[in-house]
Amino acid sequence: MPITDIKDAFSLKGKNAIVTGGSRGIGYGIATAFAESGANVAIFARDEKSGTAAAAELASKYGVTAKFYKSDMSDMKSCTESVAAAIADFKEINILVNNAGLMPNGDLLNMDGDISEYFKCIDLDLNGVVRMTYLVGRHMREINKGGKIVNISSNAGDLASRTVFMAAYCTAKAGVNQFTRAMALELAGIGIQVNAIAPGYTLTNQFEMFPKEALDGIARTIPSGRMGAPLEIGALAVYLASPASDQVTGTIVTIDGGHTLGIY
Repeated sequence: MPITDIKDAFSLKGKNAIVTGGSRGIGYGIATAFAESGANVAIFARDEKSGTAAAAELASKYGVTAKFYKSDMSDMKSCTESVAAAIADFKEINILVNNAGLMPNGDLLNMDGDISEYFKCIDLDLNGVVRMTYLVGRHMREINKGGKIVNISSNAGDLASRTVFMAAYCTAKAGVNQFTRAMALELAGIGIQVNAIAPGYTLTNQFEMFPKEALDGIARTIPSGRMGAPLEIGALAVYLASPASDQVTGTIVTIDGGHTLGIY
């Protein structure tokens, strides 16, 4: 049913969300935005220390239920066990954010002979999205209450980089975009909307060691004049997870300060 007023259109109150890779960076920005919007949050991540700390902070600050689940999105057994544990704790999952991933750099021809680094990226950044969509999507179908799936892609899914070679990452994110569209069609009939967010340069912990001059150089390539913030990605994710976006599915929303509008 379409919304009839705007009062609670962007509220996630009472909803239960899984955010993979939710202990830091963009994932934590999304988990924070969800908690502040009233959602209970299950953080899926590999690092127990940061994941436990993130969940504790969200619960304390926003008064929601937040729990950490040690999980590896590149392993089906780990995904299955973590999803089952979250369902047992939260009873139902209404929102899935597929954010976990890695971004290896380096030209393909100089990788080791088994090119395992390339396939590791594909297995986590693309196949991890597939695994989690399969597991949580089946749960959403079973409880028959619809649902929201938000995949975190990248503007690298459309834009190849001349500065840093990252063929595996670009390929994985392009796959995420097309998987998003395909699943949007598959799941529309059971009330599940599937969309993707494609961030550009976002100021996360991976840039902590960059000198100011390097960060300023990156900013100059962005028409808005700055890098994005994790909470800005979170704000967009709240919209795509809320009733306000019930008529939005199969979209790839770019949030990169206009970076992909020109060639740099």
